[in-house]
Amino acid sequence: MSKIYENNEIIDKKDLAPSIKLMKIYAPLIAKKAKPGNFIIIRIHENGERFPLTIVDNDKNNGTITIIFQEVGKSTKLLGNMNIGQKILDIVGPLGNPTNIENYGNVCCIGGGVGVACIYPIAKALKEAGNKLITIIGARNSSLLILEEELKNISDEFYVCTDDGSKGFHGFVTDMLKKLLNEKKKIDIVYAVGPAIMMKAVSEITKPYKIKTIVSLNSIMVDGTGMCGACRIEINGETKFTCVHGPEFDGHKVNFDLLLRRLKMYEKYELEALSSLK
Repeated sequence: MSKIYENNEIIDKKDLAPSIKLMKIYAPLIAKKAKPGNFIIIRIHENGERFPLTIVDNDKNNGTITIIFQEVGKSTKLLGNMNIGQKILDIVGPLGNPTNIENYGNVCCIGGGVGVACIYPIAKALKEAGNKLITIIGARNSSLLILEEELKNISDEFYVCTDDGSKGFHGFVTDMLKKLLNEKKKIDIVYAVGPAIMMKAVSEITKPYKIKTIVSLNSIMVDGTGMCGACRIEINGETKFTCVHGPEFDGHKVNFDLLLRRLKMYEKYELEALSSLK
């Protein structure tokens, strides 16, 4: 890049779908170290909350990281309102443990909703490691699908699902997974990222087949370094912190019911904060 940018400066911004945005941010130190599976924690302004976002891509040469997010609450809407040239107050990362990338054989990567953005760097790295890549992505309707071409271009088999049937397979990503398994499709490992209820369903489907299933959890997070305990989850009966022990875990060992309950803890306050923007 010929232009000189400041740290945390937004240098590109795109609308990928209704309420889903892509931003490229100048953060050279993070870009230098980031790996698939890592995330950052952002604070937009002095009084803002800290919230995590997956690093979708990083360019070490240009010093940039790419994030994709959906405007669902006050903080993500404020971030979505920021423009090229503005600076984000704080960005911490890369955080979390990177994805364990190796040649497993036949890998199935499943992304639901904005989780497609999180599965993309993982799928890309797994393909580069020599795996045969089966990719399933899904959204409520065709207008909310993202990164279709990018994932199609690296996949050996590629399936699109929509809840309303407006594109591809009419049904959930889990329905497509069941279909492939019923057809005796050889799958050695599954990676799934999306809403917690989707990851729970994927894990329940693969468990009888004894297919190792890795999920990237989206628990509530504050500091991202294991100090606050907000992101605690239960893995195989033990308490773990998503930020330092994850974000990826064996889906067959996750207490998803507890995770789902914890994700709803602050719904009332999130709605109140969101209403303050109106």
